[in-house]
Amino acid sequence: MELPTLNAPYAGEPLTLYLSASDIAIGAVLLTDRKNIQTPIYYGHPINVLTGYKLKNVLSKLELFGRLAKWAIELGEHAIEYKPRPANKGQVLADFTTEVPQHKYKECFIEQQPQATPEQGQIWSLFTDGASSSEGSVAGLRLVNPEGHEFTYAIKLDFKSANNEAEYEAFLAGLRIAKKLGVKHLEARMDSMLIVGQINGTYEAMNHVMASYVSQAKDLML
Repeated sequence: MELPTLNAPYAGEPLTLYLSASDIAIGAVLLTDRKNIQTPIYYGHPINVLTGYKLKNVLSKLELFGRLAKWAIELGEHAIEYKPRPANKGQVLADFTTEVPQHKYKECFIEQQPQATPEQGQIWSLFTDGASSSEGSVAGLRLVNPEGHEFTYAIKLDFKSANNEAEYEAFLAGLRIAKKLGVKHLEARMDSMLIVGQINGTYEAMNHVMASYVSQAKDLML
């Protein structure tokens, strides 16, 4: 329930860099793992880059030219080790910086219906995302208050789940946090039309798992 604070690295401490990119944005989060708690770092030394792409092979080719050659020279100044990317909550933070643009969620949102129509300056926004793989499931959420201040959270799920279930876990976590913050008017935006339809009542929850998620969400929205 507390936002992470930036910390300086210890001497010789390995750091982890999570990367994410889309056609309109790029994102990066530099972290260190201390007692199984990931802490953001504001500057670093030896860095582990977790990625699903063969960046090391690309940047080490002798025939590089143009922009790639410039990047290879700049990155060569640092002690960087490239490793396969696991399913980890830190990646959610990097993904969120590239996936949260509002135009993506424009037609897919849930609005918590208040008893009285709120003024525009009283509405909070909730953005959620979730993903599942063979290595585990992760969920991320971002709350934005009426003044534009952002609260970002990443969640590592300790059970096997489908993508829609991970999306629901992010949505429920967002609702719980908003409730603890005393939020009265909330507009939730996500990229799952199925979840939006089930919450809004246009789609039917066809199994007990989805029905349970819908019931929990509606209870939290009261």
